[in-house]
Amino acid sequence: MSILVTRSTRILIQGITGGQARSDLKRSLDYGAKVVAGVTPGRGGESVLGVPIYDTVGRAVADHPVDASAIYVPPLMAKSAVLEAIDAGIGLLLLTAEFIPVHDISYIAAATREAGVRLIGANTNGIISPGQSRLGGIGGADPDEIYSPGRIGVCSRSGGMSAEIALALKAAGLGISTCVSMGGDAVTGLGMAEYVELFEQDPDTDAIVLIGEPGTRNEHDVARLVRSGRIGKPIAAMISGLFQERYPKGVSFGHAAAMIADDNDTATAKRRALAEAGVMVTSLLEEIPSLLAERGIAA
Repeated sequence: MSILVTRSTRILIQGITGGQARSDLKRSLDYGAKVVAGVTPGRGGESVLGVPIYDTVGRAVADHPVDASAIYVPPLMAKSAVLEAIDAGIGLLLLTAEFIPVHDISYIAAATREAGVRLIGANTNGIISPGQSRLGGIGGADPDEIYSPGRIGVCSRSGGMSAEIALALKAAGLGISTCVSMGGDAVTGLGMAEYVELFEQDPDTDAIVLIGEPGTRNEHDVARLVRSGRIGKPIAAMISGLFQERYPKGVSFGHAAAMIADDNDTATAKRRALAEAGVMVTSLLEEIPSLLAERGIAA
């Protein structure tokens, strides 16, 4: 099993005729993802790699049952694209764009929550359940080189670091149930603690790995969740960005959200909060498999 995306997930691609969408579409089809339709206004009746194109999401879902939509639109079009998908009743959305205006992404996050829709991103490269399916460009041309099927759930703020931890786990003989790049913006749909809860509920996930960074409350939310006693599975975490504590507050590095506004935003504070809650914390990716082995999670 996995969280959110399985081999039976039926996928729509909004903005399917764009360059990145076309590239990810081919790779997703090659991986076995069930992409059933695409949407580009004004291109209805055409097709891309055998996938039919519609002018609107409503028309697409009238012809094809859809479980998830991968949204490839420019930042200023993200709000209308998400609202169109919500109106069509799609329950899982992946929003790839970065630099979405803060007011728009705040509205999007609130609208998806109110509608009971799960939103991954924005500013994400995707989610993959190895050997089953994926949304977005995560895994590149050949996901099998990086992501092995297994029983470790991974949530990372960074798409690149998602691949790095997948390779570290693979080298140790471990595999992944689902890996999600949750997005690096200050406002995202699902938060890190919500992914932890989903992994906790998944019977085929035995342990959880988190890759965090300075800025936002995500890691503190995880610490509070673990302290509540609602999480029984072992969690290993790496929080990067210790170097930022040598620089002035209010400066972002890498992701827009990787900004220290106060001491609680630092990697040091997050590492301490997680460790005090019982999470295994390390500063080295290579140590994560050995930490998991200490809790009985091994190849």
